[in-house]
Amino acid sequence: MLRIRLMRVGKKKKPVYRVVVTPSQNPRSGKCVEIVGHYNPITDPAEVRFNEERVLHWLRTGAQPTDTVQHLLKITGVWEKFTTDSSPSAASTN
Repeated sequence: MLRIRLMRVGKKKKPVYRVVVTPSQNPRSGKCVEIVGHYNPITDPAEVRFNEERVLHWLRTGAQPTDTVQHLLKITGVWEKFTTDSSPSAASTN
């Protein structure tokens, strides 16, 4: 199963994260299928960037986000786009 999760990069005591799509068996900083965003919690406010098109593609194909990534997706509004696109009520209102 594919997961959308954070991969830590950056210096000691100064974490920066990449949002990546990777198999769930891979280690945190192992190989990834694709980098779909960046997250920097050190800046004020925290910097969150996603390639929305690619994130939505992976969510539609069945990749599961971790709790932290899902929270970041909700903050940026990408999660709302995914849930409105995949809701059955939107498909039945043709």
